[in-house]
Amino acid sequence: MPDIDNELAQKVEEQKDNLAILPTKSVVIFPSMVMPLMINDQKYARLIDQTLMRGQTIGLFAQKNPDEDDPSPNEIYGVGTVGTILKMLRFPDGSVRFLVQGLSRVKVKKFVRAEPFMSAKVRLIDENVKMTVEIEALVRNMHEMIKKAVGLSPNLSDDLQVSAMNTEEPGKLADLVASNLNLPTDKRQEVLETFDISKRLQLVLAHVKKEIEVLELSHKIQSEAATEMGRMQKEYILREQLKAIRRELGDADDRTEEIDEFKEKIAEAHMPELALKAAEKELDRLAKMNPAAAEYTVSRTYLDWLTELPWDKQTKDILNIRKSQKILDEDHYDLEKVKERILEFLAVRKLKADLKGPILCFVGPPGVGKTSLGRSIARAMNREFQRISLGGMRDEAEIRGHRRTYVGALPGRIIQGLRRAGTNNPVFMLDEIDKVGQDFRGDPASALLEVLDPEQNDTFSDHYLDVPFDLSSVMFITTANLMHPIPAVLRDRMEVIEMPGYTDLEKVEIAKRFLIPRELENHGIKNEHISFSDTVIKRIIRDYTRESGLRNLDREIATVCRKVARKVATGRKGKTTIKPKKLHEYLGPVKFLPELVNRGSQLGVVPGLAWTSTGGSLLFIEVSTMPGKGNLILTGSLGDVMKESVRAALTYIHANQHNLGIEEEVFSKIDLHVHVPAGATPKDGPSAGITIATAIVSLLTKQHIKARLAMTGEITLRGLVLPIGGLKEKSLAAYRSGIKEVIIPQDNEKDLVEIPEEVRKNLTFTPVKNVDEVFDIALPGLKKAVKAARKTSGKRRKTARVAR
Repeated sequence: MPDIDNELAQKVEEQKDNLAILPTKSVVIFPSMVMPLMINDQKYARLIDQTLMRGQTIGLFAQKNPDEDDPSPNEIYGVGTVGTILKMLRFPDGSVRFLVQGLSRVKVKKFVRAEPFMSAKVRLIDENVKMTVEIEALVRNMHEMIKKAVGLSPNLSDDLQVSAMNTEEPGKLADLVASNLNLPTDKRQEVLETFDISKRLQLVLAHVKKEIEVLELSHKIQSEAATEMGRMQKEYILREQLKAIRRELGDADDRTEEIDEFKEKIAEAHMPELALKAAEKELDRLAKMNPAAAEYTVSRTYLDWLTELPWDKQTKDILNIRKSQKILDEDHYDLEKVKERILEFLAVRKLKADLKGPILCFVGPPGVGKTSLGRSIARAMNREFQRISLGGMRDEAEIRGHRRTYVGALPGRIIQGLRRAGTNNPVFMLDEIDKVGQDFRGDPASALLEVLDPEQNDTFSDHYLDVPFDLSSVMFITTANLMHPIPAVLRDRMEVIEMPGYTDLEKVEIAKRFLIPRELENHGIKNEHISFSDTVIKRIIRDYTRESGLRNLDREIATVCRKVARKVATGRKGKTTIKPKKLHEYLGPVKFLPELVNRGSQLGVVPGLAWTSTGGSLLFIEVSTMPGKGNLILTGSLGDVMKESVRAALTYIHANQHNLGIEEEVFSKIDLHVHVPAGATPKDGPSAGITIATAIVSLLTKQHIKARLAMTGEITLRGLVLPIGGLKEKSLAAYRSGIKEVIIPQDNEKDLVEIPEEVRKNLTFTPVKNVDEVFDIALPGLKKAVKAARKTSGKRRKTARVAR
């Protein structure tokens, strides 16, 4: 037992089998330490009062959870300190404050009771220690560390160092230091539970070293901060002195030069009145601002943007119509409608100098040259070209910019493009406008309403600039694959020019003029190394590509060029002539076989024509029957409109089955299955109505479809054939697939002028008003079969009457 007077030692010994326990919150009492405590719980206040009156000792055990008001035996640590109460004071609010002194470590053997307060049988921990060389070294090290810590920390008084120097027992020294360090409760409890003196000294010494490291780092940070502040103040004073010296010498400083430079830029920019006022106001702010201020860079960047924008800089348009047409023809084959529109604009521009720029929208499948045409237009007009992609754009700030209150704010993509162009009348292409999105950050399509409206864009306001900029001289060109995703209000502001796919003849000419020369240059080979004939190009187009545009054709030509380049690189001399029969050696097996050849002429199978986002395509309608009860089965990922077309066609046939030579009871004996192949691809629209009707009649009357015939048209319950859209794309698809005749609604006859001449020469277009005309053309043997069926039916009825 530690060195305490005999009377207290006797009391401790007497109470060790039933020692009253006082839980302490966030406090660990060490032996020989005097500590003031306060309690508000009246139960423990009575315990303190009783202990003091009887002159007894008390067990002081720390709680594991300081938030628990009435802990159980399991919620206090198993090692504590037996102590004696030196003094107690009661306060009017019922709280008790008392002074306690720790006497000895004790360890709970078992709890005797829990109410009205806890008591336990404890074991006193004997701390008699034999001084060894190790302990002596630890004690000396402790004294040095305490001296160093007291010197660094304002919270450790010199009294701690004095007390430590005069503490002879190593265990008491460790307890003294631990009680004065700023340690959490669990770390102090760890020291209390370490009975081995050597280990206890090592543990406390480790905490002291950590405290010293924290204190040294804190001093270093404070010292560096003070040094930096001193350096900044010194620089400021020197800078002000330098300014004064330069003023005396008549020299300007860097900041003055910068301000003067901005003044010159503002004068040269020829800004409109509002922009000029904003620039002068910002320059005045900048002149009064400390260069070290965070706002200085923001203000300087804003002035940079204002002065760098092309407020009055323009390129001079080439108004020579013939020269512009020559440039357009050099860059692109065909596309006559687009070229004609550009030349018309230049002609009017020649007559009226202040003409506003048009807003054009090129719509067509991928690969037809929409984007490259924009560059060609800029070259033909002698204008700068800028392009931004709107695909996937979801933030309105991409168009209008961010307000300057945001960190890293910038103008929108429109103003950025004009700065890069260096003129205020470039050709500005907004690519993929049909793929603009929207989310919580705004709707970019709505922001484009102002940009693409000639009546508004002369005062376009970017959030960053916060002054109007005139966009009326800019020629905006947008591109899209589809029209329906573009909002109606935005679509209304644009002049739509459709760019359908190319015919095979056009593709051959484009390949010869543009694609092959470009790929030869890209692969480092020349005309003396390779030759393509028109026949080979046509074979590539028909057997290895199926598209409205030219991208796949370009890839296939590049593949051939790579293989020839390899031969040239390995030392082969001479010219490689690509022959149709050996094309598979360069491009592999044929990728696309004509569908008409594959399908042949089968009952209930009729080729229709469909419009897709990539152009037109051939669409086969298949009908089959099986024994059943008149059910209709539809497969092939059909949309609601297409399902309704099937039902409309079936209703018409059912109502007119006598005229078509179909037996009356046939529909009650069979189930009808209509399928459109490529089941994974969704299909919808009414234009397959007459195709579905023809396929059903073909199967039920056992009549084969006319060879190399396709059709498109909507059907009504009365058998009328209504007009459809996308006739040009569908005609191109029919031509590519080897179709010779196309049945179209009579109301679409006016659209034939849009069909390329090459297609009109090779396709026969037959306009019809009702579905009966379709049956007469598509099913040549139907009339004869109907007559035969009627004759047979008449004989049956006559035989039945005779039998009766």
